[in-house]
Amino acid sequence: MRAVVVHGAGDLRVDEVADPVAGPGEVVVAMEWGGICGSDLAYWKHGRSGTAELRHPMVLGHEVAGRITALGQGVRGLETGQAVTFQPAQLVGDGIMPERLAGRTNLYPQVRYFGSAAFDPHTDGGFSELRAVRAEQVRPLPDSVSTRRGALAEPLAVALHAVGRAPSLTGRTVLVNGAGPIGSLVVAAAKHAGAAHVIAADLAPASLEVARAMGADSTVDLTTGTLPDDVELVFEASGAPAAIGAVLRATAKGGTVVQVGNLPGTAAEVTLGDLVTRELTWIGSYRFSEEVDDAILALADGLDVDPLMTHTFGIEDAGEALRTAADRTSGSSKVMLRLGGDQG
Repeated sequence: MRAVVVHGAGDLRVDEVADPVAGPGEVVVAMEWGGICGSDLAYWKHGRSGTAELRHPMVLGHEVAGRITALGQGVRGLETGQAVTFQPAQLVGDGIMPERLAGRTNLYPQVRYFGSAAFDPHTDGGFSELRAVRAEQVRPLPDSVSTRRGALAEPLAVALHAVGRAPSLTGRTVLVNGAGPIGSLVVAAAKHAGAAHVIAADLAPASLEVARAMGADSTVDLTTGTLPDDVELVFEASGAPAAIGAVLRATAKGGTVVQVGNLPGTAAEVTLGDLVTRELTWIGSYRFSEEVDDAILALADGLDVDPLMTHTFGIEDAGEALRTAADRTSGSSKVMLRLGGDQG
């Protein structure tokens, strides 16, 4: 089969690799769609993502969906031909967590994740024509959710988790700073959660256009305008340290900022005075726990992710797909890879 394999910084190849076989408790899935994420770009561009460093070739991709083609011994409740997506996280160890963190599996000390070099050997992702997956990580898709949309259940789960970290959004005005793929999904998740008015802010007009299509009621082009004042609830989705000061200033006194954009793990100059003088609550949001199930339900309920998917490439053109996703002038939001199957 073909797989999208990163061999090192700047070295991406579509390799021929051995077909997987379903072991006990596993299924083999014929992958149909994948969405390119920032961590995929980081491994390709830098040979690392955060603190995870590439030590040997690895298949990329954790936003994926497809159809089951084979069941391993002992698998129950799943069937061949079934459309599925995945919980890409697998806890390493006994899975026991302190009571104060009950259910927050995203904070478990050691987690294997599709397409991650955090462990050696690395955990291959799903940008391949076939993949063997542990049955407990499989999430069936309802008939109303195509595998193309289902591939975005994972990033939508990130957005839903961020919204869940905030106080109730019902009837509230919300600001989302940063309208990349995650920011635009936060826009959609906020509207889905009952926000009355969502403002999206970004430097790129193309990103703001996507945010509007995903449900933003108004937008701010930060090349010509500034963030609004006194917004009670703000989602910071840019991950840019330089934006933090302005975001805190835009937040109303006593308001809440949810930090969903991934900030760098190195020292950065940030203006934080308003965090104290305005008595703000600044909340971190990391990946998700089981919100992938909520994401599937939201997709089935009509949450529309189609405007996010701006570009599509075949698996053979994976290199061009990553270059497009990395190019801020391309007008891309979520770049999709057609990995195989029927276009579903």
